[in-house]
Amino acid sequence: MVTNARQHEVAQDYQRAGFNRRLGMGARPAVLIVDMCRAYFSAGSPLDLGDDAAVVGCETLVDTARHAGIPVLWSRVEFVPGGADGGVFYRKVGALSVFDRGNELGDWLDVLRPQLDEPVFTKQGASSFFGTGLAEHLRAEGVDTLIIGGVSTSGCVRASALDACQENFVPIVVPEACGDRDPVIHHNSLFDLDAKYADVEPLASVLAAITE
Repeated sequence: MVTNARQHEVAQDYQRAGFNRRLGMGARPAVLIVDMCRAYFSAGSPLDLGDDAAVVGCETLVDTARHAGIPVLWSRVEFVPGGADGGVFYRKVGALSVFDRGNELGDWLDVLRPQLDEPVFTKQGASSFFGTGLAEHLRAEGVDTLIIGGVSTSGCVRASALDACQENFVPIVVPEACGDRDPVIHHNSLFDLDAKYADVEPLASVLAAITE
């Protein structure tokens, strides 16, 4: 178990070395909701997180963005049955078979789903950018900042935030709108993202920024 004192020491060490600089909210933000589907919130699913806090966080983020006129975008996972289009990722993670086309676990949640005018990017990799037109869409819309929520923090959220950084969009990851199967993995992933690739900002701060 890592103590709070040790966490503070590590954070200070990173900051002294020049990590954890703040990127800040740009002039044209958009919200990306990553893979929020039944598979992560259904008992008996191999991907079940056992906690729906991220659903509440994403609902709040999406509702506020819509009212503020901030674009909302979505990613989802789908494979042909058997995963012929899933490559190494599908071979590595057996639980991904829940995203075979036709499996209800891949469906949107009743309380959190795209509106008809909100773009949806279907993917077969971890990142919402890989093999999709997300980067091109963001550039066409003049977006400079991507506010990210979804699942899982250590997996597709992290991969999407990393690629956003590499595509030169400012990634802002909202911890209350993300979830993982273990709190330690969740927090460690957020620490690493905040140090190197993204701003990890509390939901309240993000909501204030997009409604000011």
